[in-house]
Amino acid sequence: MTTAERAAGIIEAIKTSGCVGNITCDDLLGLVTAELGHVGILDSPQIHGDLECLAIAPKCILHIIAGNTPMAGIQSIIRGLLLGSHNLVKLPSIELPEIIRFVEALPQNLKNLVELKSELPNEWMHRCNALIVFGGDDTIRTFRQRSRADQIFIAHGHRISFAIVFQNDNKTAAKLAARDISLYDQQGCLSPHDLYVQTDNKSDALEFADQLAVELERFNQHTPRRKLSAEENAQITALRDSYDFRQSNDPRVKLWSSPNSTDWTVIYEDDPLFAVSPLNRVAFVKPLPDLDLLPKSLFLVHSHLSSIAIHPFNQKQLQGLLKLGANRICPLGKSQAPSLFWHQDGAPQLSPLVHWIDIG
Repeated sequence: MTTAERAAGIIEAIKTSGCVGNITCDDLLGLVTAELGHVGILDSPQIHGDLECLAIAPKCILHIIAGNTPMAGIQSIIRGLLLGSHNLVKLPSIELPEIIRFVEALPQNLKNLVELKSELPNEWMHRCNALIVFGGDDTIRTFRQRSRADQIFIAHGHRISFAIVFQNDNKTAAKLAARDISLYDQQGCLSPHDLYVQTDNKSDALEFADQLAVELERFNQHTPRRKLSAEENAQITALRDSYDFRQSNDPRVKLWSSPNSTDWTVIYEDDPLFAVSPLNRVAFVKPLPDLDLLPKSLFLVHSHLSSIAIHPFNQKQLQGLLKLGANRICPLGKSQAPSLFWHQDGAPQLSPLVHWIDIG
């Protein structure tokens, strides 16, 4: 199959499964061109400077998919199929129906290029030429140690995101933030933990927190959070109890929580230090410090920053954020929908997988 034929088959599966956003065949071919220099460079040698060059994809890619990243898993498989590689997909123990649905929707000639298993066969580690791993630091470390020197190794480890509300206009920001927090129950790296609110006075951040609580409840009415384990519920309950006690003695703290459940939680805290959420729709709202001081608030998570979602999204607001260390800055409400062309974890996604034959 040519690259164009593979792209057309992938789009057919996307439309049938409904698992991915509005991606077109031109988008997929544009990604190949953007990263590899020519849309046909995987099919035949193409002019590159004073050479002709051919990009050679790995024969076999092993994808280790984490339970909190179904969309990232699908995108990884799409990239492997676009290259024309055989794809071995190690699924987590929990079900990821989105991935199964997408693979089932593929045309047979592309479906033959994908194998799905929830247990990792030992021979898969030997078969693959490239290894793409999604997971925590321990998972990354384990597979890095197991990989061979001749295997391409790409890791997508633990990442954390946050948001900045520069202007709270007509409750729009709270609605967009509730969507970013609620989708996938904050399980992914793109989910904001904290929301910093630029304020003329601290009541502005409190007002936003109150609006966010309302919007989280509304979102939960039409898209309920998944059922949690006893341990997850206990973690949220303990956090709530701690802040409930603090708010009775400290006006700098306030708590909002879903009644009779742990479905969502909003914590206002007049302390700029980044707070890591226990996930599952628990969000911290904080007044935004001066942007020059924000790096001090982020020092605990600086090396793990992924996305900053901002509202409103414009060039004026971008300038002070480019040096914070995040790999992506996006509009609030779009945290969970990165472009096909994004550099996940700050790196290209196709070019590190290929090697080159130069002619001339």
